[in-house]
Amino acid sequence: MIAADTSTWIAFLEGLPGDDVQLLDKALADSQVLMVPAVLTELLSDPELSSDVTDTLAAIPLIELDPAYWQRAGMLRAKVLAKRRKARLGDALIAQACIDRGIPLLTRDEDFHAFVYAAQLDLHM
Repeated sequence: MIAADTSTWIAFLEGLPGDDVQLLDKALADSQVLMVPAVLTELLSDPELSSDVTDTLAAIPLIELDPAYWQRAGMLRAKVLAKRRKARLGDALIAQACIDRGIPLLTRDEDFHAFVYAAQLDLHM
């Protein structure tokens, strides 16, 4: 199973080239994609998104979030901010959902590197 960030989904929907787009396409064909709720929210925020695309995106199984997810996402974001790195709220929510499930995230956004590093610190403590 994999998940994709908004940046990869947009590239996929626009038919742009890239390894991430190819991996997403294959994973979709194999029914191996989970949708991060925050990504779905970002994608559905596009007022020009067609109803066909909206229906397709909404049909992808969502990553389930447990109640403590919100605290973990906040603590993860705090660790990244403490290192004076960029840590947008949406990115923290996306990263934590994938970390909790142990699934890879396809993305074109390099800001996620800071979350990976912060999560690895937890794993080694």
